[in-house]
Amino acid sequence: MSYFAIAVAWLIAAEALMSFGFGFPAADLASPDTLVLVHIVCIGWLSMAMCGALFQFVPVLVGEPLFDERWEMPALALLTAGLATLLAGFLSLGGRLPVGLWLLPVGAALLAAGFALVVLDLGLTIWRARPPVGPAHFVFAGLIFLAATVTLGSVFAWSLSGHGGKALDAVLASAVPLHATAGLGGWLTLTAMGVSYRLLSMFMLAPEVDGRSSRLTLGLGAAAIGVAVAGGLLTVAAETGLPIVLGAAAALSLAALALYGRDVVRLYRNRRRRRLELNTRMAAYGIASLVAAALLGGALATTGSFAAHVGAFAFLVAFGWLSGLVLAKLYKIVAFLTWLETYGPAMGRVPTPRVQDLVAERRASKWFAVYFACVWGSTAALLVNQALVFRGINVVMLIATVGIVQELIRTRQLADVAAPLRLPDGTQAPRLLYSRN
Repeated sequence: MSYFAIAVAWLIAAEALMSFGFGFPAADLASPDTLVLVHIVCIGWLSMAMCGALFQFVPVLVGEPLFDERWEMPALALLTAGLATLLAGFLSLGGRLPVGLWLLPVGAALLAAGFALVVLDLGLTIWRARPPVGPAHFVFAGLIFLAATVTLGSVFAWSLSGHGGKALDAVLASAVPLHATAGLGGWLTLTAMGVSYRLLSMFMLAPEVDGRSSRLTLGLGAAAIGVAVAGGLLTVAAETGLPIVLGAAAALSLAALALYGRDVVRLYRNRRRRRLELNTRMAAYGIASLVAAALLGGALATTGSFAAHVGAFAFLVAFGWLSGLVLAKLYKIVAFLTWLETYGPAMGRVPTPRVQDLVAERRASKWFAVYFACVWGSTAALLVNQALVFRGINVVMLIATVGIVQELIRTRQLADVAAPLRLPDGTQAPRLLYSRN
């Protein structure tokens, strides 16, 4: 719960900054202000939320307890301190703070230490249950790309601080897209795909996806990111051939996304729960945003305008696909964890509410509908270079996000549970920011 709380705080901060015109599109994509915004979204929001979910969910995937629960809080402290230090370094790079560029490598080192604890804890949990099955393969691959993302980011931090030398400066000049690909594509997207396989199957009571199909999807997806990152670094060193590498990676990505889409459609069609809960309906909108992003990327690449509109593409991936899916699943995960924490110990001894009794879907659905409409509207505004329209829509998106977060808080407070069932004998009210074991 602490990871989730910090993550949504960073999400609200990012949307507030965009609403006030901080960073892209008011500033250049490579500007320090935009770097602040990008790292708030990708590390503070998406990675924090993903780490919190994986600490809870990987043991479920592999049927083994977490390797060491004591590593969770030190990792959270290191990630929070590292991100704050890195952001201060970017603000210093842009002249907004007089502190100094030495903050960049310090922040990168703290983040590397925090993510190392995450990778070791989750990786050893999966390894102990070897051979991993189904979605655990996706998480394992995602952790590998997380390590690659952090490594490239550390190289960039040293170079931006003025201590990189010619070799690191050359990597910085050409490999930023590879860093973004490893993070958004490898770490976040592959992991989200794997987790979604199990969550959709579990919450819709659908038969799990055939292992061969999911492994093929993972193989193509991992190959796409691997070709892009490893091949891209080789072409940077050779100073030639990057378009060929990126073209091959794009083809592999589209094939992986096509197979993933086919699997998701099968899950929805073969479900036993005919009436979909809000989290699975909203997850469908997130996955639709992924499909839209793939089509948009292909159209932009075909017309030769991808570089000019890469910001719109990245926004749709980050806020439509990844953020949309994470918010949808948080809505269910928070309710599920709260139910286990509060009513699990009393189950069978006193009447208890259902998990669905902890939420008010009709009220929450309005906030989700506004959120996704704003994401798609903001993407359109970016495509037609309407920065003021983008900011206005983001104000509404910020309000919708606060509404969704308020629903999560109400769930933790048991605010929507009927009085007779709210706290029967033998139960305790949950704490807001962390769960009791």
